[in-house]
Amino acid sequence: MKHLQLFAGTSSRELAQKIAAYLNIELGKIDIHQFSNGETYCRYDESVRGSDVFLLQTHSAPVNDNIMELLVMIDAARRASAKRITAVIPFYGYARQDKKARSREPISARLLADLLTVAGADRIVSMDLHTGQIQGYFSQPLDHLTALPLLSDWIEENLGDRDLVIASPDAGRVRMAEKFVSRLGSPGMAFLAKTRTAHNVAKTLAVVGEVKGKTVVLCDDMIDTAGTLCGAAEALMDQGAVEVYAVATHPVLSGPAIERIKNSPIKQVVVTDTLPLPHEAFQTDKIVQLSIAAAIGETLRAIFEDHSISELFGSEK
Repeated sequence: MKHLQLFAGTSSRELAQKIAAYLNIELGKIDIHQFSNGETYCRYDESVRGSDVFLLQTHSAPVNDNIMELLVMIDAARRASAKRITAVIPFYGYARQDKKARSREPISARLLADLLTVAGADRIVSMDLHTGQIQGYFSQPLDHLTALPLLSDWIEENLGDRDLVIASPDAGRVRMAEKFVSRLGSPGMAFLAKTRTAHNVAKTLAVVGEVKGKTVVLCDDMIDTAGTLCGAAEALMDQGAVEVYAVATHPVLSGPAIERIKNSPIKQVVVTDTLPLPHEAFQTDKIVQLSIAAAIGETLRAIFEDHSISELFGSEK
């Protein structure tokens, strides 16, 4: 008989517990620790021979340690004769390094894909990749999930009675904004033009679209230092927006992000638990976190039972 087992790395224990509860299974027992010099050790405390093994590990900080931990977990499962190994990576690290924007740069997103492949992952599950082209870096199946239904449902339930405009904080997220508009039906749409002067340094130049007197919802795939998001919110308020909200899948929230959000005109920032929130995030009521455990749980069940995943997400997948 087929046997499903779910194991969690150290970066995703809380989310893994929610997924295991949703699937009504016990989370697998695994011993992961570091030697005194920082090397990662991994051993499964139960047999995985012949099992359909799902390894959950998001690429949160410290990113490089968590990536290496996942690679070691994959290698250990392969050498323990797991039948199929699926790496479940809610937030895919190095996704912003998906091309050579300047000479002598690496394509680190492709390098990470090669590492996962060589380690022995038979399948990858991830959510809202920074760029869709990352799917092409893998020869094995990659299931690209989206938090769009979860976030749009929150908008409809909490802001459905407002005069809404969905806004993209830059030109690169316009397609995402269009998907929100399509799902929600009636909102208008706007986007902001920006320029980037250095890594994690952005400046908003102009607002394109009618936002005066509207409630504006900024949508993005991730919030890192929150510079783009907060700059966009200020520009929208300057253009006459009544209030500004933000939704994003991945709460990276590094550096000054929390402080920027606290001091910004944004009413609320809604994110998912693809990444664990920093401790400082719980000190403000501006940040709301929704769980993607059900979406991932249904996906893992569909993979295990060889059912369609696209039916779970429809056209948004």
